[in-house]
Amino acid sequence: MAIALTLKRFLREHHVDYDVVVHPRTLTSMETAAEAHVPGDRLIKCVVIEDNQGYLMVALPSTHRLDLGQLHRQLQRNLGLATESELVGLFKDCEIGAIPPIGPAYGIETVVDDSLLLENDVYFEAGDHEELIHVSGKQFHDLFAGARHGHFSHHV
Repeated sequence: MAIALTLKRFLREHHVDYDVVVHPRTLTSMETAAEAHVPGDRLIKCVVIEDNQGYLMVALPSTHRLDLGQLHRQLQRNLGLATESELVGLFKDCEIGAIPPIGPAYGIETVVDDSLLLENDVYFEAGDHEELIHVSGKQFHDLFAGARHGHFSHHV
């Protein structure tokens, strides 16, 4: 597989300069960070959650765990995890577990953990388990300039 077409199109339309980092096939974000030789705090993972208002993507460092209770309080929404079958339908051009944290590319609102906004550069899944996208922190920040953000994760 290659970069998800939806993601590729979105990055091109938003004039995002990026590099592709190829790595051996992995199944967890921590394995990916190790195999790709990138710091885990700069590898973004996403969690897709939902409520009666729709889906929401949460972008956080791979070294962190989402505090769903904190997110509930910050957003004042009663959110739960999306199911695997829902993810398959939402991200048709991605492998499960390799969803890029760029919700706007898929029409999904994204909230960003504050810790990511401090990084000089970040990495995220390209849509498969063998490639990462590398962008500058500034470009990532610019992509999510209008997005909600907050502190809703903790380091594990």
